[in-house]
Amino acid sequence: MVYTLAEVRALTPVRDSVEKRAPLPDLRDVFLCHAWDDRKGAAKELHDLLESRGVSVWFSEKDVALGTSLLREIDKGLTKSRVGLVLVTPALLRRVQDEGIADKELSALLARDLLVPIVHDTTYEALREVSPLLGSRSGLNTTDDPMADVAAKLAELVAI
Repeated sequence: MVYTLAEVRALTPVRDSVEKRAPLPDLRDVFLCHAWDDRKGAAKELHDLLESRGVSVWFSEKDVALGTSLLREIDKGLTKSRVGLVLVTPALLRRVQDEGIADKELSALLARDLLVPIVHDTTYEALREVSPLLGSRSGLNTTDDPMADVAAKLAELVAI
């Protein structure tokens, strides 16, 4: 398709506003895998607590721009994150069993050396029933420590 000069000029403000968006750093400390259902609850809480401690978090709710491919952006986020976190909730366990996007993220994260499950409102036993590989990883449990303490421990981990 060939654009006229007038059409190109008409698109310029849109292009300029997209280009002026503040770029986020390419490398993130952590990639936060979570169920869609948890995006405004426990996942947002963990994200906010981590960022308040100076941890850079890849979080789909802020890192996937409108109009972009969700799976492609997740793929980029996975490659640019040092540590994988999986927020294991009842919703995530359901999503993994349904083989949705959370299941795809989990599959990619399981290939990593550093992957930390954070069990919240469920148990390691329930996790092992759905994902024995993830359930075999050492992690954190919000039954033992409040979310703020979990975030503090994670911040210490990525500071190493």
